[in-house]
Amino acid sequence: MLQAIGLTSTARRGRPPVVDDLTFEARPGQVTALLGAPGSGRTTALRLMLSLEQGRGVTYFRGRPLPRIAHPAREVGALLGDVPGNPSRTARGQLRMLCAAAGVPVTRADELLDVVGLTGLGRRRLGSLSLGMDRRLGLAAALLTDPHTLLLDEPAADLSPRDTGWLFGLLRAHAAHGGTVLYTTGDPKEAARNADRVVTLDAGRLVADQAAADFARTRLRPRVAVRTPQALRLGALLGKEARVGRRSVEVVPEGGNRLSVYGSSCAVIGDTAFRHGVPLHQLADEIGDMGPRPAPGQHTGSPAAPDPTTGPEATQPAPRHTSTPPHTSTPPHTSALSTTPAPLHTSAPPRPLRSPLRPLRPFRLLRYELSRTFGTRTTWAAIATVLAVSAVLAALLAHRGDTPLPAALAGWPGLLPLPPAAFGAGLLGAYAFGDEFRYPALSVSRGTSPRRLGLLLAKLTVTGGLALALAATTAITDFLVLRFLYGVELADLAGAMPAQAASWAALCTGCAWAGLLGAGVFRVTAAGLAAVLAVPVLVAPAVQHLLTGPAARSIAGFPHRLRELMWLRLPADIDQWLLSGLRIVAQPVGVALMLSLPALLCAYLLIGLRRKARW
Repeated sequence: MLQAIGLTSTARRGRPPVVDDLTFEARPGQVTALLGAPGSGRTTALRLMLSLEQGRGVTYFRGRPLPRIAHPAREVGALLGDVPGNPSRTARGQLRMLCAAAGVPVTRADELLDVVGLTGLGRRRLGSLSLGMDRRLGLAAALLTDPHTLLLDEPAADLSPRDTGWLFGLLRAHAAHGGTVLYTTGDPKEAARNADRVVTLDAGRLVADQAAADFARTRLRPRVAVRTPQALRLGALLGKEARVGRRSVEVVPEGGNRLSVYGSSCAVIGDTAFRHGVPLHQLADEIGDMGPRPAPGQHTGSPAAPDPTTGPEATQPAPRHTSTPPHTSTPPHTSALSTTPAPLHTSAPPRPLRSPLRPLRPFRLLRYELSRTFGTRTTWAAIATVLAVSAVLAALLAHRGDTPLPAALAGWPGLLPLPPAAFGAGLLGAYAFGDEFRYPALSVSRGTSPRRLGLLLAKLTVTGGLALALAATTAITDFLVLRFLYGVELADLAGAMPAQAASWAALCTGCAWAGLLGAGVFRVTAAGLAAVLAVPVLVAPAVQHLLTGPAARSIAGFPHRLRELMWLRLPADIDQWLLSGLRIVAQPVGVALMLSLPALLCAYLLIGLRRKARW
């Protein structure tokens, strides 16, 4: 059972809260609709339940608040809008990435694709999926961990009647197996037709909490939609005949040449129009909504799929003095609407997980990060571009003959602030967090904040390893190109190879981490790239000015003095390695990275981890 108690969103800029003291419950085994006009607080209420929105109140999932649930992903599955995935990622890749984060077997992805009817579309890119396919994939992501409770935000918006019937068939199957389903909608007829219980909101407050049968009887009324160029004349004639025959008929002008007639039938209205020579352009039975209307000028949002059993959709009627308020239980003096639900397409629910759900430990996040990094074409395109550009620059620099061989192997002309490999490593690092915030798969569907310490460690590990691999691959590729073109041999680098290799690896890794932390602090990839370029362009010149001043001192003899302070006897070769490391660190770019990385890390920890973690 889901119990929401006192949900209140934070008021902003002197405005009243979007959700104000909302209390209701959604029972297991039932489909509950959260009904309200646009701006009534439906989506905000769901975000408050998932702790994705700041506010007050508490939501209990089977008697436990969300922060006290050991495995929240196993308890709650959410679908808030479209699938928040990179458009270049495949549908199967998106689900497998979420499987890695949730700690479920990757075979679960193929099982859910079969359940939602996307078996043959696993290789399709997310950007090429239609609206119905995207909604099916989002439902598969919500069901990935076999949750007990489903929270869905307008799942049937803009869907065809066929997809709508399939969707609610699957939701009813989930509820029939003991699950709790809560979804939002703005269509009262859809709520009465597909839900077991309807919770109505107006201006962020609870208006009614009713069974679907009571809701249909008190809020929905049958009516006849009439369209004629003589609307005023026909309305007057219908009112006159109703008074003569002492029948309760209500005629409501809807604007233009349209009328809504309550308490009559198509046959009676057609006979009246025929007798008086009034032409008719439309005459159809409909179901009218007697609930609160949106405020003037307010957008009505995406229309729901039309109901083929009730005729075309009609605009909501104007307020009438004879209508019954939606929160009362006294039915109006008119024929009651049949509460028999429309036939639904049955769907088989996914099989429950056979193995217990594993928690979000660091190695699970490491699997997630590896899947996220290599699951799109952007990473591979960036690596291929770096290798090609570096090879071309290396060939041009070696052809000139005045460039040192290490600089030629790195493809680093003096005009560029960074070699292509270091810039590419920084780009991949910035993309790691920039893609996370641009397509927040974790924060929306799994309820996890992207700024988590475990996720940071996983990203540092993956980007660092990727930077080292890129540095090594670039050096090897450039060496092979130079050997093929100019006959360069490895012996030409044997003397200074260890120190230069360490310096090269440290430069690429430092740039990757600078881009990662910069994008993590400012939430965009461009900020990460700016942090990478700021190291050689802004920080390094300032460091070089300090290191080359007239009063600069030498560190010669530092290993010997360090040996005197230590009790342990170190090998004699350690001095050479220590001096090589100090020379690397003493370079302006090395010092700039040593100063920039701790500053960015402190800013990340200060900004990202100062708030309470969201599961």
